[in-house]
Formats: sequence, structure tokens, C-alpha cells
Amino acid sequence: MHLKSLTLKGFKSFAQPTTFQFETGVTCVVGPNGSGKSNVVDALAWVMGEQGAKTLRGGKMEDVIFAGTSTRGPLGRAEVTLTIDNADGALPIDYTEVAIRRTLFRNGGSEYAINGTSCRLLDVQELLSDSGLGREMHVIVGQGRLDNVLRATPEERRGFIEEAAGILKHRRRKERTLRKLEGMQANLTRLNDLAGEIRRQLKPLGRQAEVARQAQTVAAVVRDARARLVADEVVTLRRALAEHSRTEEERTTERMVLQEKLDRAVIRSERIVEEQEGDEVDGARRTAFALEQVQERLRNLLSLAQQRLALLGSADDAPDTAAGTSPAQVQESRDEAARLVALIAEAEAGWASARQVTAAARQALDALDEEIQAQSALVSRHDLEIAGLTGRAETAGSRLAAVRGEVLRQQNALDAARARLAAAEAER
Repeated sequence: MHLKSLTLKGFKSFAQPTTFQFETGVTCVVGPNGSGKSNVVDALAWVMGEQGAKTLRGGKMEDVIFAGTSTRGPLGRAEVTLTIDNADGALPIDYTEVAIRRTLFRNGGSEYAINGTSCRLLDVQELLSDSGLGREMHVIVGQGRLDNVLRATPEERRGFIEEAAGILKHRRRKERTLRKLEGMQANLTRLNDLAGEIRRQLKPLGRQAEVARQAQTVAAVVRDARARLVADEVVTLRRALAEHSRTEEERTTERMVLQEKLDRAVIRSERIVEEQEGDEVDGARRTAFALEQVQERLRNLLSLAQQRLALLGSADDAPDTAAGTSPAQVQESRDEAARLVALIAEAEAGWASARQVTAAARQALDALDEEIQAQSALVSRHDLEIAGLTGRAETAGSRLAAVRGEVLRQQNALDAARARLAAAEAER
């Protein structure tokens, strides 16, 4: 295993992407002062997971990003890629070549990748520590580090030996495991305390749950009873609604029959009115009027004839006064008087007949008017009854809807009570 290449981009003084190819047997990097030799070593330590800014000769970690010059602006990130030849399998990974990349952004974010796959800093540290290349394995000894090793205490020397022997990784794993165990132990302690507190609270809760179950049982019985009552009321209301519907249908049919009768009566009345206003009625009226005129004229003639007859009678008794009147004239006057009397009798008979026909027609018309009024009153009464039945049916429908809503509400309440009971039993 050996370092194959090192690529720096935006790291410290390396603004342009720079790649160092390391061949087998390379032991040193030489160059004038300020050429960046120390930056190459810092890049090696940084890509292997170094987290100390002072170790990298800086004040903060963002100082490793190229800060810019008078001719070139600063960059937004620093990236270093270390390629290791793993043909001998020194690294515990199934690749003959391993590329470790670390990227730091100026906003403080960082990324790690092994062979292009994102990973954690811990993954990089564990991969390198198994091969002795960990950041704390003293594979990079900086200026002044040797004096620290020589002046180290026995405990510090033991740490150096453990690092060199590869024990440090396991020690740190042990420390992490112990911290996790301590955290788990603290969690278990808190859980035990919570469990004890919950057990103390469960006793009164158990009694309350028992009371709640009994109350739910009683409530269920009450709800069942109310449901049965509501169901009976629903059946009664449905039966009443059906009865009202049938009655309303019968009333509607009867109303239709009465309406037909009324229509027929109206038609008959209109026909009679038309007949009264027709030619025959006009003729009868004209005849009656003519008869009245003839009767009046005949009455006048009768009066005149009676006067003449009286004069004739007095002439018979006093031949001297009627000396100027011949017997033929007297007979003619008597014949004319008889004719006038017969004509008066005929006219009176015709007038009486016309009055009878008119009276009969008026009686028939009055009877039709009475029948129409009676049918109209009956239709109005049926309309009122139908309106009353419709109102009762609507009221029954509203009550039925209200009862259904109450049944649904009671069912929802029962389901909710059952759910609460099941939850209480599950918690118990």
C-alpha cells in the first residue's frame, strides 16, 4: 500500500486544481520557501480527518479555503482527494484503489466521500485506522511534535503506543459504547420511574374505568331502550304517513270527481244561459211583449164594446133615442163585441202560457245555480281537507326525519362509547 496521488483544489495556496503523483520510493518533497510544501502536508492530514484548525496552522477551519490575492478572488470551497493504492489489501475494503475526498464550504458545511460515495467522517477514520494511517497515528509528525513525545508523561506515552499498535480505535469504540450504555441506563431509570408513577395512577384509573364500564353498560341499556322506542315511533309514524297518503289519494280522487260534476253543471248553466239569450228566448220575449200590448188594446176595446153594448141596450129600452140606429148596425156591433171578447180570451190564454214557460225556465236556472253553489262548496271543503292532510303528512315527515336523526346520533354515541371502552380495556 502506498500513496498514489494527491489532488488539491482551492486548498490554502492551491487555487488551481493541482495533482501530485507519488511513485513508489518517493521519500520527500523539496522546494523553496513559500512554495507550499507545508500546505501539501496539511492537505494530507486534513483529508484523513484532521479537525484541529491550529494543527493545520490556522485560526479556524475556513482558513484552509483559498482566501484570494490581489489578482484573483477568493473561492467558495476547498477540496482534497487522496488516492491510495490498495493492491495488497491493507485497507479493509474490496477495492484495489481507494480515493478519499473531503470538501469544505465557506458556509461551514463539509462532505466526505470514499470512491465517490458519500460517507461520514467516522467511516473515513475507521477505514484508515485499521491500516495505521489514522489522523492520530503520528504518521505525520510536525515541527515541535517530537519534543512533545520526548517530554510526554507515562500515560501520554502509553497513548502513543496504543495509537501505534492500533488499540486506540477499539478504545474509542469502547468509550462510545459505554456512553451509549450510560445513556440507555439513564433512560431505563427514567422509564422505571415513569412505570412506577403510572402504576400508582393506574389503581384509581382502574376503579374509574370499572365505574365507566358500568356507566357505559347502563347507558347502552338506556340507548337500546330509547332506540326501541324510537323504532316503534318510526313504525307508527310510517303507518300514519301511509294512511294519510291513502286518505289524501282518496280525497284527491273524490275532488277530481266533484270537479268533473262541477264542470258539467257549469256547462249546463252556460248552455241554459245561451238558450235564454238565443233566438227562441228573444222571440218569446217579443211575443210576450206583443201579447201585453194586444191585451192592453183588447182591454181598451172591451171597455169600448161594453160601453157600446150599454148604449145599445138603452136604445132598445128607449126606441125614441135610437130612432136613428138601424137593426143591422146593432147586430154588427154585437158580433164585433163577441169577436173582441173571444180575442181577449185567446190573448189571455197565450199570455198565461208564456208566463208559465218563463217561470219554468227561471226555476231550472235557479236550481242549476243552487247545484253549482253546492258543488263549489263541496270542492272548497275537500280542498281544505286535502290541505289539512298535506300539512299533517308534512309534519309526520318532519317528525320521521327528526327521529331518524336521533337514531343516527344515538348510534354514533354508542359507537364512540364502545371505542372508549375498548381503549380503556386496552390500556388496562
